[in-house]
This record gives sequence, C-alpha cells and structure tokens, in this order.
Amino acid sequence: MSNRGPAYGLTREVQSKIDKKYDPELEERLVAWIIAQCGSGVSQPEPGKTGFQIWLKDGCVLGQLINSLYGSNKPIKAIKSSGMAFKQMEMISMFLKAAENYGITKTDMFQTVDLFESKDLAAVQRTLMALGSLAVTKSDGCYRGDPSWFHKKAQENRRDFSEEQLTEGKNVIGLQMGTNKGASQAGMTGYGRPRQIINNP
Repeated sequence: MSNRGPAYGLTREVQSKIDKKYDPELEERLVAWIIAQCGSGVSQPEPGKTGFQIWLKDGCVLGQLINSLYGSNKPIKAIKSSGMAFKQMEMISMFLKAAENYGITKTDMFQTVDLFESKDLAAVQRTLMALGSLAVTKSDGCYRGDPSWFHKKAQENRRDFSEEQLTEGKNVIGLQMGTNKGASQAGMTGYGRPRQIINNP
C-alpha cells in the first residue's frame, strides 16, 4: 500500500499511460456535481489529481453521494470517517455495491485499489460519470445539479404489435432483401460469347 517504492521500467510506463487518461476538466465538473448533490456537508477538495484522490479516499463523500441518489431508502446506513485503511476500503466497497444496485454496470465500475492506492483515477472518474448519467436519466427527483453536466442514457422504446399487424408484416418484402423495381432481364443477352470452334477442312 503506502510502503510501496517507486515504479521502474514497464510498471512505470503502464502507470504513466493510465495517469494520462485522467481529465482535470472532468474533475472540476464531478466535484461541482458531488458538492451540489450532497449539500453543504461536503467540503471542497484541493484542486488536482492528488486532492481529488484524498477527498474520496476514505469513502465518506462517496457514501453521502450514493445515499443522496437513493432518496429515503439509503443503502449505506452509517457513514463514519476512519483513519484505518481497512475501514476506508470497506466504505469504498459499500459505495461500489450500492452503485451496482443503483444500475451501474460492472464494466463501468472502478476497483477499490484504483481509488485507495491511486492506481487508476480515470476509472474512478468514469464510474462517477456513469452514475451521474444514470441519475439524470432516471428523473426520479433525487438528482441535484445542472442536468447538462451529464448525458442522458438511451432508454428502451418498447412496442407491442397485434397479431394482425404481425401477419401483415410477413407479406411485405423488406428493402434489406432487395427490390426488383425498374429492373428486368428483357432484351438482355448472355454475358460474353460462347467459344467459337471453327472446323476448317
């Protein structure tokens, strides 16, 4: 954890590539949303990647954020700040579990070590973006902040057809199957000429 020495060689290159994915502008938007969503109880973090990581590391801000999206039925009952590493990691894990129940897909989730050990803060940003987008899309009154901060997710557009409409649709030739309008073989000759065999005596 914190007693890990500096990285060298391939490990350093990989970490450098991961670090370049972190977006400082997105950080500003996420901080503004989290403060608007959680209210005045959440303090402003130090600007920059390290400040963002320290702000979220103990899991308390994340716990307040997910609780505010659930309304009255809060998934994390007790949010307590602790200096112990395992307690902080437990809070992050509780946030991730509640976010998954809220509707975030596993592919959009960060791992606990991504945040706690600052392994991949870009993944943390992706999870928070997905959470914001889902909160805006749900329109259940729990989202606070500017709706233009996040994109709305596509929603299901279910249609029900009667049996009559379904049988009628079987008689229609779709354009994917091609069309014969305006084309016929009238006046066409075979392609190329057959081989001429001339028998000269």
